[in-house]
Amino acid sequence: MADLSAPGAAPRVTLPRALRSEALRLSRSPLVAVHLACGLAGGLACGEYFTVARWDPALGADAYAQFLGALMPLMSGIVCGLAVDEERSAGRLANLTAVPSRGRAVAAKWLALSLMGAGALAVALTVFGGVLAAAGRLPLGPAPLAAAWALTVLGSLPLYALGLALALRLGRNASIGMGAAGTLLAFFSVGGLAHGLMTGELTGALATPLSWVPFAWPARLGSLGVEVFIDFARTAGPLLATALAGAVLALAAVAVLLAWFRRFEDGRADA
Repeated sequence: MADLSAPGAAPRVTLPRALRSEALRLSRSPLVAVHLACGLAGGLACGEYFTVARWDPALGADAYAQFLGALMPLMSGIVCGLAVDEERSAGRLANLTAVPSRGRAVAAKWLALSLMGAGALAVALTVFGGVLAAAGRLPLGPAPLAAAWALTVLGSLPLYALGLALALRLGRNASIGMGAAGTLLAFFSVGGLAHGLMTGELTGALATPLSWVPFAWPARLGSLGVEVFIDFARTAGPLLATALAGAVLALAAVAVLLAWFRRFEDGRADA
């Protein structure tokens, strides 16, 4: 066995090193700029709308958190598909498959993509909250938006693992198709786009069969992050149950992704 401590030995592949490599590659990718642009555009457009709309601003924040969460299946599917495309174009996935530790390499890819999604959500919610606060229409303060951000990120983690696996095995279109179907399902899980805003219901707290489909969890968790500040007694139970389920699924999804990728062989010639 080679002595990695000897002079000239190859450096050990650790998760921080793999993540640093991902950060360097992504810094040259248009995906970072796209995430920033989407976050800014969503926050400004929706923030400006709710400063003049007649809706209750607290329910407006709830609807916005639901909207962002419902888009996460599609966003994760697109981003995972495009990121794997870039890896194939750059060297037939050599950055992931031709390294001593495939598990750490794919974990770093999953973590980097998840962090980009978290960053886009942070920009979208921060800009939205800033616009409403400047107009005096943020009655619950920034805490609900911070909670919505953290919970939406938690609900999205399994989706990035699934999108990455689909893109690696079946290609970009499968990942994006999964994301589109997931976003449609997420909107149906809360009764449709802005259903709670129009009816006055706390739709994140509603229990429906679709509420327990993981594609709906980013929307439900983001919504519950706001609703728990509106009616704690009614929403604390659903929030805790869904957050625990999301955390367990995230851990399981990443474990399965790492175990599967260690034996993965890419047979695709296309992107």
